[in-house]
Amino acid sequence: MATVLETSGGDFPIPANDIGNGYRPSADEPFMNPRQQDYFRAKLNGWKDAIYREAAGTLSQLQADSLRESDLADRATSETDWSIELRTRDRQRKLIAKIDAALRRIDEGEYGYCEVTGEPISLGRLEARPIATMTVEAQERHERNERVSRED
Repeated sequence: MATVLETSGGDFPIPANDIGNGYRPSADEPFMNPRQQDYFRAKLNGWKDAIYREAAGTLSQLQADSLRESDLADRATSETDWSIELRTRDRQRKLIAKIDAALRRIDEGEYGYCEVTGEPISLGRLEARPIATMTVEAQERHERNERVSRED
């Protein structure tokens, strides 16, 4: 079946942690300076490229291995496996939209700042989740409010 990339406890593959020259953003430098922007742009583009490569592999595998099992149980297992694989690809398609939005925010100078409070998002959070749009505190508040509204 398809190749699985390393994940960070979530459902999505995580790109390499540096852009090839060993640079890592630091709190000792100005926040979202051009070097940090280039770092996160490369990280996001690498993540996106990895998703596209994996999707291409899934597509070629799907075309090569059409369901040929004659046994009903084997066929059901294969169909279930492909269903899971295709759901994963759909989630990754949605992730690409979030990556593209993050790249647009870099181009517009808004990347790394919370969309709710306007405060800088910690470099650690951006390193772990480069598509983050809120600080941890704002995200927790948002999730609490969402939970409360669902319970009503």
